[in-house]
Amino acid sequence: MSWDVVIGLEIHAQLATRTKIFSGAPTVFGAEPNRQACAVDLGLPGVLPVLNARAVHMALKFGLAIGAHINLRSVFARKNYFYPDLPKGYQISQYELPIVGRGEVTVLLDDATERVVGVTRAHLEEDAGKSIHDLFPGQSGIDLNRAGTPLLEIVSEPDLRNAREAVAYMKTIHALVRYLEICDGNMQEGSLRCDANVSLRRDPGAPLGTRVEIKNLNSFRFIERAINHEIERQADLLESGGRVLQETRLYDPGRDETRSLRSKEEANDYRYFPDPDLLPLIVSEAMLDAARSDLPELPDAKRHRFEAQYALPAYDARVLTTSRDVADYYEAVVSELGGAPKLVANWVMGEVLGALNRSGLEAAALPLSAPTLAQLLKRIADGTISGKSAKDLFEVLWTADEQDVDGLIDSRGLRQLSDTGQLKELALAVMAENPTQLSQYRAGKDKLLGFFVGQVMKRCGGTANPGQLNELLKELLAE
Repeated sequence: MSWDVVIGLEIHAQLATRTKIFSGAPTVFGAEPNRQACAVDLGLPGVLPVLNARAVHMALKFGLAIGAHINLRSVFARKNYFYPDLPKGYQISQYELPIVGRGEVTVLLDDATERVVGVTRAHLEEDAGKSIHDLFPGQSGIDLNRAGTPLLEIVSEPDLRNAREAVAYMKTIHALVRYLEICDGNMQEGSLRCDANVSLRRDPGAPLGTRVEIKNLNSFRFIERAINHEIERQADLLESGGRVLQETRLYDPGRDETRSLRSKEEANDYRYFPDPDLLPLIVSEAMLDAARSDLPELPDAKRHRFEAQYALPAYDARVLTTSRDVADYYEAVVSELGGAPKLVANWVMGEVLGALNRSGLEAAALPLSAPTLAQLLKRIADGTISGKSAKDLFEVLWTADEQDVDGLIDSRGLRQLSDTGQLKELALAVMAENPTQLSQYRAGKDKLLGFFVGQVMKRCGGTANPGQLNELLKELLAE
């Protein structure tokens, strides 16, 4: 049977503040367990939360970037539930009046079509701690370092219709929060993670089906696999006459399946009420102006500019603007080189991004400077080295402490032979030594051109300028 799949994502972006949302405790990842949880984070008697202004600024930047309605008055509430890693017994969040209201995000899908996805809201809240189940036999450990870390929870409308669309939307948000520099987007460290809400119905006009939430997905691959499994699970249930229960499930990547965690709570189960220790958040025009002035050129605008300014194909512009660091690097190389935007695009998308993937590095830590890559490309353009030699040299430069392109070209003997007189002398000698092949070529066996090119390359150790050599041989062989 065919089903209409309805998906919405709740994305949790850990804001890149130095301190927590309601305390001065640090937010650095990787500290020893329970070393970064202060009395406020633990909710000890007599302490009071104080809102982090930087977290508010980052939330406003996000809201403005997606064209959302900004609520000039928002309220923090207590979300009450018991869990071992929630030391206060409640989480400070925003419920009825979030700081960011409705907005929208344009998502570029794999087939190059665009899809507008609505954002219901984005609200500020504090993160919980972390339960660790694999260190102590028969016991769980609680690390409260993360408790109180500021989160921006971005809730989408149920506008997504398959797992690939959900991944494309998640990637769009991932790129956006990194462009805005409000979140580092490190999914392995939990800086960006999402809950996926999935339901099925007979056709688009029918009422929404029972929604199942898949918690804490922290990679694009797991998001796609978890959603696809859940779609299949729900379809099997419905087609066999069963019914889908409203619940929260976890995805097990080892078994590639979701499993039940608990029945899904409704808002009234959390007994929300305004936090008596925090005044309503009032956003002033000055705060909005500060956030607007801090906005960078956004990914969609940059992509369209790259297409227009550099005459790049849509695919190239899309790849180059996925990361702000990659986009900045590309433009720096083009500027250093003084042009050749398509050549630079090919090298950045090919050699540079490939080397980053192999090295496991982020673009911000790129070891090859823009001036160095520009110098390498100049030496291809002026015929000093061949494209193949340039790629070999790129691998050396990637790990070299000294990034002296010309010095490495000379020390490795990579400088191309481009002297017409020398090339002609070599070509004539090869032709004289191979009269049979020469006769065959002149009789119409054009494929032997490659033979003569190879023989000349052999004589000069592969240093001949290939383009120049090919043209010269065609002239000489035709005489």
